[in-house]
Amino acid sequence: MKLILITFLLITFGANCQELPPIQNFTPQEYNGENQNWAISQSPEKIIYVANSKGLLEFNGASWKLYPSPNETIMRSVKVVDDRIYTGCFMEFGYWQKNDFGTLNYTSLSKQHRVKLIEDEEFWNIINIDDYIVFQSLRRIYIVNVTNGSLNTIDSESAITKMFKVDEEIYFHRTGKGIFKIESGKDFLVFDDSIVKNDEIINIFKRDTELLFLSKNNGFYLLKEGSMVEAKNFPNKFLSDISLYDAIQLNDNSFALGSISNGLLYLNPDGELQYQINQDGGLANNTILSIFEDVTNTLWLGLDYGVSYINLESPYRVYNDIEGMLGSVYASAIYEGKLYLGTNQGLFYRDMGYNLGFEFINDTQGQVWCLKEFDGKLICGHHSGTFHIKGDQATKIADIRGTWNVAKIGDKPNVLLQGNYDGLYVLNKAGDSWQLKNKIKGFNNSSRYFESLGNRIFVNHEYNGVFELEVDDALMEVQRFRKDTLLKGANSGIVAYNGTLIYAYKRGIFQYSENNRSFFKEKALSEVYNEAEYESGKLVADQEDNKLWIFNKSNISFIEPAGLSNALKIKKVPLTKEMRNGILGYENIIKLNDEGTYLVGKTSGYITIDINEIESKDFSVHIGAIENFNGTNATLLKKKSKGNFTNTENHFKFSFYVPVFDKYLTTLYQYRLKGIYNVWSDWSEKNEVTYENVPYGEYVFQVRAKIGNDSSNNTAEYSFKIAKPWYISDVMIALFVLGVLLFSIFMHTMYKQYYKRQRLKLMEKNTRELQLTEVKNEKEIIKIKNEKLEIENKSKKKELAASTMNIIKKNELLTKIKNQLQKVEDGDGINKVINEIDRNLNKNDDWEMFKEAFNNSDREFLKKIKLMHPELSPNDLKLCAYLRLNLSSKEIAQLLNITLKSVEIKRYRLRKKLDLQREVNLVNYILEL
Repeated sequence: MKLILITFLLITFGANCQELPPIQNFTPQEYNGENQNWAISQSPEKIIYVANSKGLLEFNGASWKLYPSPNETIMRSVKVVDDRIYTGCFMEFGYWQKNDFGTLNYTSLSKQHRVKLIEDEEFWNIINIDDYIVFQSLRRIYIVNVTNGSLNTIDSESAITKMFKVDEEIYFHRTGKGIFKIESGKDFLVFDDSIVKNDEIINIFKRDTELLFLSKNNGFYLLKEGSMVEAKNFPNKFLSDISLYDAIQLNDNSFALGSISNGLLYLNPDGELQYQINQDGGLANNTILSIFEDVTNTLWLGLDYGVSYINLESPYRVYNDIEGMLGSVYASAIYEGKLYLGTNQGLFYRDMGYNLGFEFINDTQGQVWCLKEFDGKLICGHHSGTFHIKGDQATKIADIRGTWNVAKIGDKPNVLLQGNYDGLYVLNKAGDSWQLKNKIKGFNNSSRYFESLGNRIFVNHEYNGVFELEVDDALMEVQRFRKDTLLKGANSGIVAYNGTLIYAYKRGIFQYSENNRSFFKEKALSEVYNEAEYESGKLVADQEDNKLWIFNKSNISFIEPAGLSNALKIKKVPLTKEMRNGILGYENIIKLNDEGTYLVGKTSGYITIDINEIESKDFSVHIGAIENFNGTNATLLKKKSKGNFTNTENHFKFSFYVPVFDKYLTTLYQYRLKGIYNVWSDWSEKNEVTYENVPYGEYVFQVRAKIGNDSSNNTAEYSFKIAKPWYISDVMIALFVLGVLLFSIFMHTMYKQYYKRQRLKLMEKNTRELQLTEVKNEKEIIKIKNEKLEIENKSKKKELAASTMNIIKKNELLTKIKNQLQKVEDGDGINKVINEIDRNLNKNDDWEMFKEAFNNSDREFLKKIKLMHPELSPNDLKLCAYLRLNLSSKEIAQLLNITLKSVEIKRYRLRKKLDLQREVNLVNYILEL
């Protein structure tokens, strides 16, 4: 009855209500092949090989590579045996082997043995047993002895649907005939029950001492005393409605069944159906063509569209909200045997005992912010207020919008503190329920994160800082507060842990000091992350387990006391932010059970983590391929031998990989080229690196890897040497040295001759320079004399000007005295004085003195003008001299002791004698001579 109920529930709810192991899908675009994948196998190096409709796919954990089928046909089967990868195609079978360059070369067994194949023959299955490789087509079985190279065949008139290896024996199914067994190269009938005649057998398993058969349409049967008996506990009724295509028994004796259109079914060792995974559950396709379990118990699926692997033994289980019914999970809680999820769409729940779908709790539409249990009551903080939750009922206890959080405060057992969009509120316990009491006055900031210490309440505001509020004993009003604005940042958080107050943001984790009334950086806790690793300051304190959870980019860390000293120990869960797909700043985690399982909310469902199953992994890193390229041409290199290259072969590309297949573990690589780049690169997911224009020298390329908290147990290396350019080779260096010596001798001789010629030239040059210096000195002496004469000339001109002005002033003075005396009526005495003045005014001495000074300053002028105009009289020359000095008519009248009118007449007569045109200025003419 229990099995029927479970089967009904699985049919009803499908994969939508299941917590499934992680699933990784690969599309044809990612592996660069066709849609369908018919078989999967694995090499001893853990590399995965897939028989694809286009050829052989190779996946090393970092990258895919396609080897097209040897005859460009569909590849139906693949089986790795030691270092050979056997494959079967249309009208072709053989094996692939890796060469020294790390690539696969194909050898055709069908051609090697000159087998005459059946028309349109395809090889659907390959089995190895002892020294034999067995290939199965629909009409024939080929048995190849790899030791002696012999080949044996088994023909069949009816179709051979499947071939099976059970222990060390080979069985196969002939349609309508029964189950046959191969012994000593021959086939014989084992049994021909109607079940095997009328239905297709998908696989045969060994169950204790009996054979267990799985049919395509009728489920599981046991062979008892030659008859087929329906196997108990197996969900045959459910399976009868599903068409199966492939199935395997896993190492833990559980079963994985692949269907035509219903995805994967997983049965435990007792045959009970545990879960079904289809497209709604995360698979890329519902048609499963092949199933394979690798050495790490990862389940590989070849699909009708793509390839998937499922980490069955992963410590993680995923609940994907494919239909979007739940939304993003902001809070969760376990209460009275039920799991409650608070999301952006409301509050949901389901019973913990059954893997059923979630149900919505009425009246809780909208954003849920928190779920907390106090004194046996589940409280829900909601956008529309605060609710008490009981079963599937929600009762509103506070109609205040935006309840961020609810928490206990200090030593007040019957009081709860509630943080809302507009401040802090108090809830009182009244009887068996909680009721809203009052708002704490004096503080109206949004209170998403808050904690209490005594009568103080600390509120973290991402943009304003940390508020420290002191409230009265009745929790009615804020009496005083202060704000620490140094601590503020987006997605920061504050929480009380182990009796201390802890604040986290991008610059580290800080602890509150009661003595200093301030936060200080806690060095040990701050080692959890650096600024580059920081994702969120949201802190979750699990009071029951005494764990403090912190969410970083590459992991989730938790801190817990360890040892007798109670020192804090940091542990990391390698779940990256991309994998957990959480809500930034609203990360949440709760403990599900005492076995160490925790639930982490994400944007579409949740993830469960079994922290006790997170184990260190032992893995190695490998160099995949090494290419030496120049322009568009690339050459693969042998990985196992040291490379020697010319100086022009100095471009290299290295690819590397770690064959670990885990959806929630990211492989990071670090590399360096010793000899030129001796410092390790930063950790990254990049699995290849290119070095161009590497100079000559000896180098070692090294790469190492890290997965989660574990490092690879090796460092992969490749050594190579780049030769010197020809022009600096040892021979050329010797030639260069010899050339330098010969050139030095030659240059020494040439220089001796050169310097001898230079000395002669220098002597001639010095002689010429002495002669030139003498000429230059003579010119300099003449120049100095000319400058001296010019200075003397200027001095004489100054003297002439001064003398002229003295004469003018003297005559002007005498004229004034004469004029004054003429006004006096004293007869003879005055006349004598006037006559004496006239005599001095007309005295020629002034002219002679002026003439001498004028000749000293402008010696050639009078000669020149006399030569040009011979008809000029001495008085005319005197007037010309005065005009040469640019004297005014008034000044000339004073000098000549005549009237101004007489001067003008003289000027007029002079113009006539000089024969000047009317437009020519007399003074300018004389000045320009």
